[in-house]
Amino acid sequence: MPEEIRFHFDPICPWSYQTSLWVHRLAELGEVRVEWAVFSLQLVNAGAESGKGHGRSAQSLRTAIAVRDVHGAGAVGRFYAAIGRRVHELGEPVDDAETIAGALTDAGFEPALFDKAIGDEATWAAVEAEHRDAAERLHGFGVPTIVLDGGAGPAIFGPVVSAVPTDADAVELWRHVAWLTRYENFSELKRERTVALDLPAKKH
Repeated sequence: MPEEIRFHFDPICPWSYQTSLWVHRLAELGEVRVEWAVFSLQLVNAGAESGKGHGRSAQSLRTAIAVRDVHGAGAVGRFYAAIGRRVHELGEPVDDAETIAGALTDAGFEPALFDKAIGDEATWAAVEAEHRDAAERLHGFGVPTIVLDGGAGPAIFGPVVSAVPTDADAVELWRHVAWLTRYENFSELKRERTVALDLPAKKH
C-alpha cells in the first residue's frame, strides 16, 4: 500500500522543487500518495509579521489555494510542478503574473484563476492558516517538509537532494526517510552539500 504523505512547499525554493520531483516519481512508482500543502518562507523570515504585502511568493501560494478550491486537492501538485518548472528550469520570476498564468495554462487550468486568487482575501488567510499549522503543530521551519499518515503523523524537513535519484535509489531513499521519520529517537542529520543542484536555472 502506498504511504499517504503531505508535502509542504514554497515555490520559491529550488531545493523543495528538486525534492518534489523525487516525490512525484515515488507517486508514479506506487510508493506514496501525496497531498500538496503550502508553506511560506516569507512568513518564516518575517516572524509574526504578515508577509502579504512583501511576500516573494505570496501570489503563487495564493494561486495554489485557488487551484485547490476550484479543482480539488489533487490539482495542487500539477500547478506546483508547472510553476516549479518555469521558475527553476526556465528561470522565470516566481511571483510574476505572467509566470503564474503560464503555469496555470501548462497544468491545464484556466489562467483567470490567478485573478480570482489575488482578488479574494480568503486565499491569503488560507495560506497563513496552513503555514501556521505546519509551523506550530509540526514545528516546521522550512521546505520541503514531509508529513506521514496523510498529514496527521510525524514530520521531517527534507530530504534535500541535488539531483533526482534513479528509480531504485529513489525507493531506497524513501524507505530510509520514512523509517527515520517514524523513529522518535532521531532528530537531526546534516552534512555539507556535496553535489551541485541539478536544475537548469541554477547553472551558470
